[in-house]
Amino acid sequence: MATDASVGELHGSVLTGVGTQIVSGHHREGEVLTLDSIGVQYGVSRTVAREAIRVLESMGLVASRRRVGITIQPRSHWHVFDPRLIRWRLDAGERTDFLLTLSELRRGFEPVAAALAAERADEHQCRILAAAVSDMVMHGRSGDLDQYLLADKVFHRTLLEASGNEMFRALSDVVGEVLAGRTHHGMMPTNPNPAAIDLHDAVARAIRLRKPVDAERAMREIIIEAADAVREPDQD
Repeated sequence: MATDASVGELHGSVLTGVGTQIVSGHHREGEVLTLDSIGVQYGVSRTVAREAIRVLESMGLVASRRRVGITIQPRSHWHVFDPRLIRWRLDAGERTDFLLTLSELRRGFEPVAAALAAERADEHQCRILAAAVSDMVMHGRSGDLDQYLLADKVFHRTLLEASGNEMFRALSDVVGEVLAGRTHHGMMPTNPNPAAIDLHDAVARAIRLRKPVDAERAMREIIIEAADAVREPDQD
Protein backbone atom coordinates (compact mmCIF):
# COMPACT_ATOMS: atom_id res chain seq x y z
CA MET A 1 0.00 0.00 0.00
CA ALA A 2 1.41 3.38 -1.00
CA THR A 3 2.26 5.78 1.81
CA ASP A 4 1.38 9.47 1.71
CA ALA A 5 5.07 10.22 1.16
CA SER A 6 5.39 7.82 -1.78
CA VAL A 7 2.19 9.18 -3.36
CA GLY A 8 3.57 12.68 -2.95
CA GLU A 9 6.83 11.67 -4.61
CA LEU A 10 4.96 10.09 -7.52
CA HIS A 11 2.81 13.19 -7.90
CA GLY A 12 5.90 15.39 -7.90
CA SER A 13 7.63 13.18 -10.44
CA VAL A 14 4.68 13.29 -12.84
CA LEU A 15 4.21 17.03 -12.34
CA THR A 16 7.85 17.80 -13.05
CA GLY A 17 8.10 15.31 -15.90
CA VAL A 18 5.05 16.48 -17.82
CA GLY A 19 5.72 20.13 -17.02
CA THR A 20 9.29 19.94 -18.29
CA GLN A 21 8.18 18.14 -21.45
CA ILE A 22 5.67 20.91 -22.14
CA VAL A 23 8.04 23.84 -21.64
CA SER A 24 10.78 22.09 -23.65
CA GLY A 25 8.44 21.72 -26.62
CA HIS A 26 8.29 17.91 -26.46
CA HIS A 27 4.52 18.32 -26.07
CA ARG A 28 3.41 21.07 -28.42
CA GLU A 29 0.55 23.55 -28.26
CA GLY A 30 -2.73 21.86 -29.15
CA GLU A 31 -1.45 18.34 -28.52
CA VAL A 32 -3.89 16.21 -26.52
CA LEU A 33 -2.78 13.89 -23.73
CA THR A 34 -4.82 11.43 -21.69
CA LEU A 35 -4.65 10.28 -18.10
CA ASP A 36 -4.08 6.76 -19.36
CA SER A 37 -1.09 7.75 -21.51
CA ILE A 38 0.43 9.70 -18.61
CA GLY A 39 -0.20 6.79 -16.26
CA VAL A 40 1.56 4.37 -18.58
CA GLN A 41 4.53 6.68 -19.18
CA TYR A 42 5.16 7.30 -15.48
CA GLY A 43 3.80 4.07 -14.05
CA VAL A 44 1.20 5.79 -11.86
CA SER A 45 -2.51 5.49 -11.23
CA ARG A 46 -5.09 7.72 -12.89
CA THR A 47 -5.60 9.41 -9.51
CA VAL A 48 -1.95 10.45 -9.26
CA ALA A 49 -1.92 11.56 -12.91
CA ARG A 50 -5.13 13.55 -12.39
CA GLU A 51 -3.71 15.42 -9.39
CA ALA A 52 -0.61 16.39 -11.37
CA ILE A 53 -2.74 17.59 -14.27
CA ARG A 54 -4.82 19.74 -11.93
CA VAL A 55 -1.67 21.55 -10.84
CA LEU A 56 -0.52 22.00 -14.44
CA GLU A 57 -3.97 23.33 -15.28
CA SER A 58 -3.72 25.86 -12.44
CA MET A 59 -0.42 27.01 -13.99
CA GLY A 60 -2.02 27.53 -17.39
CA LEU A 61 0.00 24.82 -19.14
CA VAL A 62 -2.93 22.53 -19.94
CA ALA A 63 -6.70 22.57 -20.15
CA SER A 64 -8.61 19.43 -19.25
CA ARG A 65 -12.03 18.79 -20.80
CA ARG A 66 -14.30 15.78 -20.71
CA ARG A 67 -14.43 13.83 -23.96
CA VAL A 68 -11.58 15.98 -25.27
CA GLY A 69 -8.63 15.18 -23.04
CA ILE A 70 -5.75 17.25 -21.74
CA THR A 71 -4.81 19.94 -24.26
CA ILE A 72 -1.45 21.70 -24.19
CA GLN A 73 -2.03 25.46 -23.97
CA PRO A 74 -0.19 28.27 -25.79
CA ARG A 75 2.58 30.12 -23.96
CA SER A 76 0.33 33.16 -23.67
CA HIS A 77 -1.75 31.18 -21.15
CA TRP A 78 1.17 30.19 -18.93
CA HIS A 79 1.51 31.71 -15.46
CA VAL A 80 5.06 32.79 -16.18
CA PHE A 81 5.85 33.98 -12.64
CA ASP A 82 5.20 30.56 -11.09
CA PRO A 83 8.57 29.51 -9.56
CA ARG A 84 8.10 25.91 -10.72
CA LEU A 85 7.58 27.03 -14.28
CA ILE A 86 10.70 29.20 -14.12
CA ARG A 87 12.68 26.23 -12.77
CA TRP A 88 11.44 23.93 -15.54
CA ARG A 89 12.23 26.46 -18.23
CA LEU A 90 15.75 26.82 -16.89
CA ASP A 91 16.07 23.03 -16.92
CA ALA A 92 14.69 22.66 -20.44
CA GLY A 93 17.21 24.50 -22.60
CA GLU A 94 17.56 27.99 -24.10
CA ARG A 95 18.81 28.78 -20.63
CA THR A 96 20.92 31.81 -21.49
CA ASP A 97 18.15 33.60 -23.38
CA PHE A 98 15.65 32.92 -20.60
CA LEU A 99 18.03 34.13 -17.88
CA LEU A 100 18.57 37.34 -19.85
CA THR A 101 14.80 37.77 -20.13
CA LEU A 102 14.56 37.37 -16.37
CA SER A 103 17.39 39.87 -15.93
CA GLU A 104 15.33 42.41 -17.87
CA LEU A 105 12.44 41.74 -15.49
CA ARG A 106 14.69 42.19 -12.46
CA ARG A 107 16.06 45.43 -13.86
CA GLY A 108 12.48 46.72 -13.91
CA PHE A 109 11.75 46.25 -10.22
CA GLU A 110 14.73 45.40 -8.01
CA PRO A 111 16.46 48.81 -8.24
CA VAL A 112 13.17 50.50 -7.32
CA ALA A 113 12.73 48.04 -4.46
CA ALA A 114 16.24 48.88 -3.23
CA ALA A 115 15.42 52.59 -3.24
CA LEU A 116 12.23 51.95 -1.28
CA ALA A 117 14.13 49.74 1.16
CA ALA A 118 16.50 52.65 1.83
CA GLU A 119 13.45 54.61 2.95
CA ARG A 120 11.56 51.87 4.79
CA ALA A 121 13.88 49.12 6.07
CA ASP A 122 13.95 48.57 9.82
CA GLU A 123 17.07 47.87 11.87
CA HIS A 124 16.48 44.12 11.88
CA GLN A 125 16.29 44.01 8.09
CA CYS A 126 19.45 46.11 7.81
CA ARG A 127 21.25 43.62 10.05
CA ILE A 128 20.07 40.68 7.94
CA LEU A 129 21.33 42.37 4.77
CA ALA A 130 24.73 43.04 6.35
CA ALA A 131 24.97 39.46 7.64
CA ALA A 132 24.05 38.08 4.22
CA VAL A 133 26.85 40.11 2.63
CA SER A 134 29.32 38.80 5.23
CA ASP A 135 28.23 35.24 4.43
CA MET A 136 28.64 35.91 0.71
CA VAL A 137 32.19 37.14 1.33
CA MET A 138 33.05 34.07 3.41
CA HIS A 139 31.52 31.48 1.08
CA GLY A 140 32.75 33.30 -2.03
CA ARG A 141 36.32 33.02 -0.80
CA SER A 142 35.95 29.34 0.05
CA GLY A 143 34.19 28.54 -3.23
CA ASP A 144 31.16 27.02 -1.47
CA LEU A 145 28.60 27.94 -4.10
CA ASP A 146 25.66 26.27 -2.36
CA GLN A 147 26.13 28.31 0.81
CA TYR A 148 26.88 31.40 -1.26
CA LEU A 149 23.56 30.88 -3.05
CA LEU A 150 21.69 30.65 0.26
CA ALA A 151 23.21 33.94 1.44
CA ASP A 152 22.48 35.60 -1.90
CA LYS A 153 18.84 34.48 -1.75
CA VAL A 154 18.50 35.79 1.80
CA PHE A 155 19.89 39.15 0.67
CA HIS A 156 17.47 39.59 -2.22
CA ARG A 157 14.45 38.25 -0.34
CA THR A 158 15.13 40.60 2.57
CA LEU A 159 15.61 43.55 0.24
CA LEU A 160 12.25 42.93 -1.44
CA GLU A 161 10.56 42.53 1.94
CA ALA A 162 12.22 45.73 3.19
CA SER A 163 10.74 47.65 0.25
CA GLY A 164 7.41 47.48 2.05
CA ASN A 165 5.69 46.78 -1.26
CA GLU A 166 3.70 43.56 -1.25
CA MET A 167 3.91 43.21 -5.03
CA PHE A 168 7.70 43.34 -4.97
CA ARG A 169 7.77 40.96 -2.02
CA ALA A 170 5.67 38.46 -4.01
CA LEU A 171 8.45 38.30 -6.62
CA SER A 172 11.07 37.04 -4.17
CA ASP A 173 10.59 33.42 -5.27
CA VAL A 174 11.10 34.47 -8.90
CA VAL A 175 14.43 36.08 -8.02
CA GLY A 176 15.35 33.03 -5.94
CA GLU A 177 14.81 30.71 -8.90
CA VAL A 178 16.96 32.94 -11.12
CA LEU A 179 19.81 32.85 -8.61
CA ALA A 180 19.44 29.09 -8.11
CA GLY A 181 19.30 28.47 -11.86
CA ARG A 182 22.64 30.18 -12.43
CA THR A 183 24.26 28.09 -9.71
CA HIS A 184 22.69 24.72 -10.47
CA HIS A 185 23.43 24.94 -14.19
CA GLY A 186 27.08 25.87 -13.82
CA MET A 187 26.68 29.48 -14.87
CA MET A 188 28.40 30.87 -11.78
CA PRO A 189 32.19 31.26 -11.64
CA THR A 190 33.97 28.85 -9.30
CA ASN A 191 34.76 31.81 -7.08
CA PRO A 192 32.09 34.52 -7.25
CA ASN A 193 33.17 37.88 -8.60
CA PRO A 194 34.40 40.04 -5.67
CA ALA A 195 33.07 43.10 -7.50
CA ALA A 196 29.57 41.62 -7.39
CA ILE A 197 29.88 41.07 -3.64
CA ASP A 198 31.11 44.65 -3.23
CA LEU A 199 27.99 45.86 -5.02
CA HIS A 200 25.79 43.89 -2.62
CA ASP A 201 27.67 45.54 0.23
CA ALA A 202 27.09 48.94 -1.38
CA VAL A 203 23.35 48.25 -1.54
CA ALA A 204 23.26 47.15 2.10
CA ARG A 205 25.20 50.24 3.22
CA ALA A 206 23.04 52.61 1.18
CA ILE A 207 19.91 51.09 2.71
CA ARG A 208 21.32 51.38 6.22
CA LEU A 209 22.36 55.02 5.60
CA ARG A 210 18.98 55.90 4.03
CA LYS A 211 20.41 56.74 0.60
CA PRO A 212 17.78 55.58 -1.92
CA VAL A 213 19.57 56.93 -5.01
CA ASP A 214 22.77 55.07 -4.12
CA ALA A 215 20.84 51.89 -3.30
CA GLU A 216 19.00 51.99 -6.62
CA ARG A 217 22.19 52.61 -8.59
CA ALA A 218 24.13 49.78 -6.93
CA MET A 219 21.23 47.36 -7.33
CA ARG A 220 21.03 48.14 -11.03
CA GLU A 221 24.75 47.47 -11.36
CA ILE A 222 24.30 44.09 -9.64
CA ILE A 223 21.75 43.03 -12.25
CA ILE A 224 23.89 44.29 -15.13
CA GLU A 225 26.90 42.38 -13.76
CA ALA A 226 24.81 39.21 -13.43
CA ALA A 227 23.54 39.52 -17.01
CA ASP A 228 27.08 40.05 -18.29
CA ALA A 229 28.20 36.92 -16.41
CA VAL A 230 25.45 34.90 -18.10
CA ARG A 231 26.55 36.12 -21.53
CA GLU A 232 30.21 35.38 -20.79
CA PRO A 233 30.29 32.42 -18.36
CA ASP A 234 33.46 31.66 -16.44
CA GLN A 235 35.68 29.26 -18.36
CA ASP A 236 37.78 28.01 -15.42
